[in-house]
Amino acid sequence: YLPARKIRAKGEIVLTSAKQLKTIFAQNNIDLLQKKLTEITKQYADFQHEAQGVYWARFIPYVADFKNGVEAGDYMLRAANETIKAVAPYADLIGFKKGETSFVERSADDRLQTAILTLDKVLGKLDVISEDIRQAELRIDAIDANRYPERIGQAAVRAKIGNVKEQFIGLASLFVDAKPLLKNLPAMFGKGQEKTYLLLFQNIYERRATGGFLTAYAIFRVNNGKMTIERSGDIYALDESIAVHPVAPPQILAYHKGVSSFFIRDSNLSPDFPKSVALFNSLYLKSGARVKYDGIMAIDAKILVDMLKIFGDTEADGIVFSAKTDKRCDCPQVIYTLFDLVDRPVDYVKENRKGVLGDLMYQLFYKAIGFSPSKYWGTLAQQMFLNLQEKHILLYFVDPNLEEAAQKMNFAGRIREYPGDYLHVNNVNFAGAKSNLFVSESFISKTTITKDKVTRNLKIEYRNPYPHSDCNLERGGLCLNATLRNWLRVYVPKGAKLLDFKGSSKPVKTYDDLDKTVFEGYLEVTPLGRAEIDIVYELPAAISIKPYRLLVQKQPGTDTQKLKVTVDGRTLYNGVLDIDHELK
Repeated sequence: YLPARKIRAKGEIVLTSAKQLKTIFAQNNIDLLQKKLTEITKQYADFQHEAQGVYWARFIPYVADFKNGVEAGDYMLRAANETIKAVAPYADLIGFKKGETSFVERSADDRLQTAILTLDKVLGKLDVISEDIRQAELRIDAIDANRYPERIGQAAVRAKIGNVKEQFIGLASLFVDAKPLLKNLPAMFGKGQEKTYLLLFQNIYERRATGGFLTAYAIFRVNNGKMTIERSGDIYALDESIAVHPVAPPQILAYHKGVSSFFIRDSNLSPDFPKSVALFNSLYLKSGARVKYDGIMAIDAKILVDMLKIFGDTEADGIVFSAKTDKRCDCPQVIYTLFDLVDRPVDYVKENRKGVLGDLMYQLFYKAIGFSPSKYWGTLAQQMFLNLQEKHILLYFVDPNLEEAAQKMNFAGRIREYPGDYLHVNNVNFAGAKSNLFVSESFISKTTITKDKVTRNLKIEYRNPYPHSDCNLERGGLCLNATLRNWLRVYVPKGAKLLDFKGSSKPVKTYDDLDKTVFEGYLEVTPLGRAEIDIVYELPAAISIKPYRLLVQKQPGTDTQKLKVTVDGRTLYNGVLDIDHELK
């Protein structure tokens, strides 16, 4: 009892400092953070010294778990100290405040170049930090949550220990998966050898398999951290640089409207981004405007909106773009303005009508490196990381090692392999205007498990509560909201058996693709209307139900889809499908 009292007293001191550390971290002040971390490290050493007084009893499992937990904390503090030591000289580069301002006073190009050229000095500590995290993970993994009671009084004990353990191991795995990508960042930014990247803009309001209709492109080069945009243009101009287009694939002939040839703008047919890149390349290699690239970055409109929220109103081609809501579409002004510029019919030829996208991205990029890094770079980096997680940015690299690293981080838009139950709903808008701006989608998945089989009922509801746009070309109407013409594919575990499919206006198809079984249909959603799909299927016997686990992969570019998952009447998830969700 007496050792436990002393341990608890020391532990409470550490806990108080940890809460203060969290507050200081939010202030983005590297000097205060370093000072507090030094203080908490000393306090933790006192706590650990006191804790050693009960280690003699580690033959008792609970004491062994306590020892593992304390040692894991020590390794995490080592990792934290090494991290701060590594980044302190470059604090301003990553959004922390620091006394000196020499970096801020440099030109915009010099700032980015300095950031890239010194990045490997920061990353040199990565192996040391990684080993500390690995040692902590080994000790956390040794703790068995199942030996603890479910509750002590009102406190849920077992579940809390299990959740903390699972979250920590997930965090450690994320760090391990990120390591190859992090270590290659200097090379990706052209250190030692110039890199060329292709930027593809996806219009998510005209939904396609990997996010949206390919509407514009840009080519930029990076050499030792210095970035130049070579050119940007309309995707139609890229298509026109191909002398002869092949016949369109069967999916386009079946579901598109009046399209019989295969164009680059329609090439992202597969939900798997690398597969769509292969289709893109099959046409791009025929283009007289092609360049050899090292990677592709596909982005959508949310990136524009997020950057405008951070940097404020921005002018490009004499037009001011904003993230403020435009009442004409109940959407950000930048979205309506781009549609108005690109899609509204006029009595003259619009030159490079979608090139303004590239010009706007160019202006936003130079705003990003023109401001003080401590003011915006941290916020921008956090937002871009979130957009990578939510698949508003997709990455593809020619280098197989970099591509593998991007895939491990789930940044590459892959349809993932998964040993348990699986679900991915993919919607494609073929010639349905920009109706995805107005249509909401919700998925309700009900799984029933019996002794001999597992069945799922999946209901998908589409609603369009807005009136039809003026789509009269002679009047110069801007046709945004029209009938959604939706090609639907539902990806489930390979070998699943379809029992019923209601709501498709065209014959339902079942086949295998990407090592999954696919149920395919087609539906239309009119303005001020709704449509519903109701599917019932049986999972293959190979799916393990002890324990039952389900991976739901979201479609890139979506951000408002609602998902409810129940298993035998128990709700496992009810919310927005913002990222891929693994449910157990």
